[in-house]
Amino acid sequence: MQGKFLFEYAVIRVMPRVEREEFMNVGIILFCARQKFLRSIFALDEKRIKAFSAEIDLNELQENLCAFERISTAAAGSGPIGQYDQASRFRWLTATRSTVVQCSKVHPGFCDDAEETLLRLHQELVL
Repeated sequence: MQGKFLFEYAVIRVMPRVEREEFMNVGIILFCARQKFLRSIFALDEKRIKAFSAEIDLNELQENLCAFERISTAAAGSGPIGQYDQASRFRWLTATRSTVVQCSKVHPGFCDDAEETLLRLHQELVL
C-alpha cells in the first residue's frame, strides 16, 4: 500500500458553457477523514481562461472559487454549509451540478500526508 490514510479528491473545473461540456481544470479539493483534512486550492490563469471563453466574468468566477475554499475550511463567511462536518461539506461541494464551477467524479487514494498530496495533485492536474 502506498500510504496509510485513505483520501478522496476531485478536480475543480470551470465550464463556461455547460451545454458544450468543455472545461478547464482550475483546482483540487481533497478530503482525508483520518487526518481531519479538507481543503481546496485553485489557480486561475486569466489569459488562458479568457482564450477559452471571452464572455466569462473573471471577478465572479474568482468569488465563486473563493466561496468554495471558504466552505471547504469552514472559514468565516462560509454560510450554513460551512457549519456542516467535513465529510458533509466535501459531499456537498463535489455533488453533481450544472453550473460554471463543477467537480470531476470523486477519486480515492492512499497517502501519508494529505497536504502534500493536495499540492502534488494540484501540480499534476491543474498547473
